[in-house]
Amino acid sequence: MKAVPLTYVLRNLWVRRVTTLLTAGGMALVVYVFATVLMMSEGIKSTLVATGQPDNVMVLRKGAGAEINSGIARSQAAVIESLQGIATDGQGRALVSKEPVVLNNLPKRSNGKPSNVTVRGTSATGLALRPQVRIAQGRMFRAGTSEIVAGQAVVKGFAGVTLGQSLRFAGRSWTIVGILDGNRSGFDSEIWGDAEQMMQAFRRSAYSSVVFRLADPSAFDGAKAVLENDPRLTLEAKREQQFYAEQSEALATFIRILGIALSVIFSIGAIVGATITMFAAVAQRVGEIGTLRALGFRRGAVLVAFLGESLGLSLVGGVVGLVAASAMQAVNISTTNFQTFAELAFSFTLTPGIAMQTILFSLVMGLIGGFVPAWRAARMQIVDCLRAA
Repeated sequence: MKAVPLTYVLRNLWVRRVTTLLTAGGMALVVYVFATVLMMSEGIKSTLVATGQPDNVMVLRKGAGAEINSGIARSQAAVIESLQGIATDGQGRALVSKEPVVLNNLPKRSNGKPSNVTVRGTSATGLALRPQVRIAQGRMFRAGTSEIVAGQAVVKGFAGVTLGQSLRFAGRSWTIVGILDGNRSGFDSEIWGDAEQMMQAFRRSAYSSVVFRLADPSAFDGAKAVLENDPRLTLEAKREQQFYAEQSEALATFIRILGIALSVIFSIGAIVGATITMFAAVAQRVGEIGTLRALGFRRGAVLVAFLGESLGLSLVGGVVGLVAASAMQAVNISTTNFQTFAELAFSFTLTPGIAMQTILFSLVMGLIGGFVPAWRAARMQIVDCLRAA
């Protein structure tokens, strides 16, 4: 079957460039929404996955979905600390951090309304267990004091959180002595202080979680079995990265489903626009269709040519929408994590997979919108076309 030259398809798109741009613009808006939703979902997942380290182990109360509703007694924490195979630092100290985690209300900078912030009690060991975290300004808090360090997302998003200022919560004043850079992880949205001071201030008798590092990461299954089979304990061990990945699932899935549903609804309008555009193109070029058929181009070639125009329209719209969506990577926003009910700051993340899905989504719109007009053009009789011309 002789194919219609590609130059013919491209020429027709250029001749009708105003209509092409308007139709492609409508598709670009739909593609922008679609890509932005996927980038938001991926940004949440990337932020929380980056929070965990693959060689760290997190222990919580069995059945606890998050640190805020977990409880580990001091005696249980001592058992965890005595496990064989825990890594040590350069001074021979076990890399174990026993951490209380609570929520505290702080007013937002934008509107003054209170929102939850995660407050974590930890230590210098806790910082050592998170190599992606560093003190960007100021210094680390001193053990045994009412000093705290705040994540940079908390500093940007909440009123009164600045270096050298004091925050009042849990019945005492806490001095901010440092700003944390969590390397775009969930720790950017947390406040850290001394674990024992937090326990006293919030009147906690149990830790929320215990985090430790194994000297041999491959020994995880053995350590997990020891902890979960100990009759003195009702605890569950997970790799830290797995734990934080699970924390992202509920929110990321909700955003993805809602966003894709809206994109599909909006795409109906874009498909209708593409269909109308292609029907108009067929009506204006009846004579051309007859000439093509008289020159020996078969129905299939005409069908492919008009489908090519529709796919070209959608490709232009897809590329424009994707380029516009990629600019969202410079934007940082925050939302409430369904698992912890605390603010989580994140950025939009564009991946090659999202780019491919976006372009494919755009081409599907073009295929659906252009098929019926293309089929109608292919079914026209040569005599009727030439007579109408």
